[in-house]
Amino acid sequence: MQGPLLLPGLCFLLSLYGAVTQKTKTSCAKCPPNASCVNNTHCTCDHGYTSGSGQKLFTFPLETCNAIETQVITDNCSEERKTFNLNVQMNSMDIRCNDIIQGDTQGPSAIAFISYSSFGNIINATFFEEMDKKDQVYLNSQVVSAAIGPKRNVSLSKSVTLTFQHVKMNPSTKKVFCVYWKSTGQGSQWSRDGCFLIHMNKSHTMCNCSHLSSFAVLMALTSQEEDPVLTIITYVGLSVSLLCLLLAALTFLLCKAIQNTSTSLHLQLSLCLFLAHLLFLVGIDRTEPKVLCSIIAGALHYLYLAAFTWMLLEGVHLFLTARNLTVVNYSSINRLMKWIMFPVGYGVPAVTVAISAASWPHLYGTADRCWLHLDQGFMWSFLGPVCAIFSANLVLFILVFWILKRKLSSLNSEVSTIQNTRMLAFKATAQLFILGCTWCLGLLQVGPAAQVMAYLFTIINSLQGFFIFLVYCLLSQQVQKQYQKWFREIVKSKSESETYTLSSKMGPDSKPSEGDVFPGQVKRKY
Repeated sequence: MQGPLLLPGLCFLLSLYGAVTQKTKTSCAKCPPNASCVNNTHCTCDHGYTSGSGQKLFTFPLETCNAIETQVITDNCSEERKTFNLNVQMNSMDIRCNDIIQGDTQGPSAIAFISYSSFGNIINATFFEEMDKKDQVYLNSQVVSAAIGPKRNVSLSKSVTLTFQHVKMNPSTKKVFCVYWKSTGQGSQWSRDGCFLIHMNKSHTMCNCSHLSSFAVLMALTSQEEDPVLTIITYVGLSVSLLCLLLAALTFLLCKAIQNTSTSLHLQLSLCLFLAHLLFLVGIDRTEPKVLCSIIAGALHYLYLAAFTWMLLEGVHLFLTARNLTVVNYSSINRLMKWIMFPVGYGVPAVTVAISAASWPHLYGTADRCWLHLDQGFMWSFLGPVCAIFSANLVLFILVFWILKRKLSSLNSEVSTIQNTRMLAFKATAQLFILGCTWCLGLLQVGPAAQVMAYLFTIINSLQGFFIFLVYCLLSQQVQKQYQKWFREIVKSKSESETYTLSSKMGPDSKPSEGDVFPGQVKRKY
């Protein structure tokens, strides 16, 4: 797609590549910057610059001279992965040699890279197609153009990397857009299609684009500030959730009375959520360095996917348990789940994240959060599996309740196995909606209800650990009995410790009277 900014002057320079222009340098008040006078009558651009109109000699007082660098390829890319770097006025472009020659082995091929010094004043940020009235968007780079001659074929095998120097150094905004000049039948405007941000620092922004055109960097001074109430809710809620998940995990590990396949599934879910919430608290805002932020985003992607995968395994286990009530084949279910749960629970999310990271590594981490980028629909690498798992679990739970209803109609409703399975199904269904509906609320944070949805998302998401601890520990009779047993043992141990300490203070020769028996003290025969 050829942008309109690639003016005839570019064609002129490509066709006359290598020609030397004889110039006479004199002082001429009407010549623009980077230009010289010729015979005191005309102006011509200095070496390395071309006029905006494409004319070699000009007298127009508003003419501009734009920086240009060209590269001619004559060896038909003898090195397969050879990359050329073109630099003009602190802006640069990296492009593969194979994209320059376009498979043409007949004669030399050329690439031109131009930086326009003043076009940004004309086609400024007001032409941005995604302009938000709440944001103050401005152009913070020179406009640059790239073209391949003579065919000008812009289909590329690999994206070009563009590095822009900021006009305004150390920008306070973190909202950055890599854009190109898009021409349509309805007009022309800045568009983000095919261009995405790789990295930004105080002085430069790096972008990747899948085509050649005219490019720039837009930045936004957003008026949307973080809600301090949401921040407090997030940190307090996640801290409570971490404590509850830790207590739940210890309960599943130490309470032998409830240890079975279901408990193992709950344990792995609790561990994944604990690590995800902990990493979220300590690392979600660590956007520098970029590599660390990408690693944090990838780890969060993996841990949350793993948590939902363990939820799916819980649904599968419930369905198999209910289905086999009629054939009394519970032992085979346990063997099957023990064989598949760890490879599936941790392996499937690992494969998903590995494919995503290999295909779009630059989309891990944004300018203000270490999470998945919204460009190119990359968020669906997380939301897609989550929606699929939510739907699959919903179907499984409906089938479980249907099987249990049929079973209860033919057997005594007090049968313990059926009652336990039904209770577990109710708990798992509630868990599905607590964990799954949270992300559905996240998707609904648009429009006038965005603020309400944001509060609901934050509150429910931050209390997931409390819910798991409440449902599977505090409301379980077996766990309650185990907690009471542990409490009595702790009190007894503390009482015996105090008695031993008191006896030590009295000394070996002291003999207490028979009435001097302290609470918890045991009389001993000597």
